[in-house]
Amino acid sequence: MDICIEQQRRQDKSSSLNEDHLLSIVNANQTIILTDKCSANSTALHLNVKQPNFTYPLLENVHFALQPPTKNGRTFLTRGKFKYFHYNCDGHNDIGWGCAYRTLQSVCSWIEDKLMDGRESVVPSILEIQQLLVDIGDKPFEFFGSREWIGAMEVFYVIDGLYDIPCKIMHVPQREDLKKYANILKQYFEEGGGVVMMGGDEDTSSKGIAGLHISGNQAYFLVIDPHFVGRPKSAEELIQCGYIRWQHSSEFVDSSFYNLCLPQI
Repeated sequence: MDICIEQQRRQDKSSSLNEDHLLSIVNANQTIILTDKCSANSTALHLNVKQPNFTYPLLENVHFALQPPTKNGRTFLTRGKFKYFHYNCDGHNDIGWGCAYRTLQSVCSWIEDKLMDGRESVVPSILEIQQLLVDIGDKPFEFFGSREWIGAMEVFYVIDGLYDIPCKIMHVPQREDLKKYANILKQYFEEGGGVVMMGGDEDTSSKGIAGLHISGNQAYFLVIDPHFVGRPKSAEELIQCGYIRWQHSSEFVDSSFYNLCLPQI
C-alpha cells in the first residue's frame, strides 16, 4: 500500500511564513486561496532545476484517449499540455512513497507549458522538490533524501516557490461531499485550469485530477494515477490497466477526507 498519506495540518505553519503571507478563507472555511509572498520566493529562485535525463520520453496528455464514462452529460477537461510522471520514471526509486511527488511533477509540467514562452520545459526532480522545502524552512535538513511523503500544502509551497503563482486548496471533509464541490472543479476547468493534485488521509494514494464529467446529479473524476511501474507503451495501455480512469464520486474511500490543490494561473 502506498504510504504517502496526506494528513491535516495540526501545527502552526507561521514559522515558515512571514507576516506578508496572505490567507484568504472562503466558502465556509472549506476552500482557501493561498498566496505566499514570503522569503520563500527569493530563496527558491536560486534553486538550480536541472533538465532530467529520461531513458524514454514521457507520455503527454494521456487523458485524451479516455472516452467519457456515460453517453449523456458534459465533460470538462484540463486545457494545455502535461506529461505523465509516474513511479521510477526518471530512475529515482520512489515506489511506495512518491505518488504525491509524481503528481506534483505532472502539475509542474502543465504550468511549465503555460509559462515557458518557447523555452525548454524543466520540471523539478524529487530531490529538488525536497531541497526547496528545506530551503524555505518547511522541512528539516533530514527531509532531503528521505522517503517522507508530501501533501497538498507542500505542493502549494513548491508551486509558489518555483513559479510565484497562488493555489486554491479545497478541503473536502468526506467522500459524500465530493459532489458538492464538483461545480468548483467544473468552473476551474472551464476557465482553463490544469491538473489538480488530490490527496487524502485514509485514501493514501495521491493522484491527479485532469477532468470532470457530470451526468444528471452524478459526478465522475478523471484520475491520473502515478503508481504505474515500468515503461508505458501508450495511453491506451495505461487506460487498460486502470491508471488513467474515470472514477465515480462514490468510488472514493468513504472514511477519507480529501485536499485538492488547484494552481491559479
